[in-house]
Amino acid sequence: MMRRLLSGDAPRSRILGAILAAIVAALAFAPFIFPGTRPLDVAAKVCVFVLLVASYDLLLGYTGIVSFAHTMFFGIGGYGIAIALARIEVGWSAIAIGTGAALALSLVLSFLIGLFSLRVKAIFFAMITLAVASFFAILASQLSNVTGGEDGITFKVPELMRSRVIAYYLVFGAALALFLVLLRIVNSPFGRVLQAIRENEFRAEALGYRTVVYRTIANCLGALAATLAGALYALWLRYTGPNTTLDFGIMVDILLMVVIGGMGTMYGAVIGATIFVVAQNYLQDAMKAFADSMTGLPLLPDLFHPDRWLLWLGVLFVLSVYYFPRGIVGQLRNAVKK
Repeated sequence: MMRRLLSGDAPRSRILGAILAAIVAALAFAPFIFPGTRPLDVAAKVCVFVLLVASYDLLLGYTGIVSFAHTMFFGIGGYGIAIALARIEVGWSAIAIGTGAALALSLVLSFLIGLFSLRVKAIFFAMITLAVASFFAILASQLSNVTGGEDGITFKVPELMRSRVIAYYLVFGAALALFLVLLRIVNSPFGRVLQAIRENEFRAEALGYRTVVYRTIANCLGALAATLAGALYALWLRYTGPNTTLDFGIMVDILLMVVIGGMGTMYGAVIGATIFVVAQNYLQDAMKAFADSMTGLPLLPDLFHPDRWLLWLGVLFVLSVYYFPRGIVGQLRNAVKK
């Protein structure tokens, strides 16, 4: 039953299986294991970013597409929900309208980007997506009457979702279900073709596969999943704005999570997002405690000052790439083969 749920793609490592089970269990019982507003916020963010990173892994890890427009689709999902709930009577119908409109816009944009851009070489496609994402971020900041400009949009949610526990389980359940859908996609015949295109595009074309069509479909699927992640994040925050969804720094974070977890594994999204989001939120606290314990010693308190948390996050990333060149998931699976 579990193997079927995982689409036949088992972790293939006892250590990896145990880590994944621990993360899922912690997220499933987060409201009871980690009481308090901040821990629940972190758990909800982990759920959202697991889905967001998995959707990007479909492009980068499985298809070999380097896109910088993923945060644009993430933002479209957030703004779709926010605009609908701010301008229409608050209710589930407004959520449905906002999500539907966001998905439609993302589908059209991702299709056009894929259709006209995936015919060019990888570096040019990456540059095109970067330009489109930058244009959209500027547009969102300038259209203050629609998007709220730099201030973003704060909105109310249906009464049922005003309970943080219920809202959390909505985010958790939706993210889990969508992650399993993505896992099913990459382990389907369609997913095998994507991997063949990634490994050797010319050979895939010689076998009769229309690579542009497959890559465009993959681009659309990744965009739709990112849009739903943005919608979930907006519903959780009850707010959306340029800094929460469209910032280029989020795109860099997604790339780091994919690399840390392991490209082309899907499970890497779970581990990469968990490690990065937890470090992002608690590394400063850990460094402050360590610096306080070193008071009186030369250099160390300054070296581990909380303001230098980005430096140590970078160090952790470099070490993870050095010791886990295939990502954590890839390295654990490789250890089993040996």
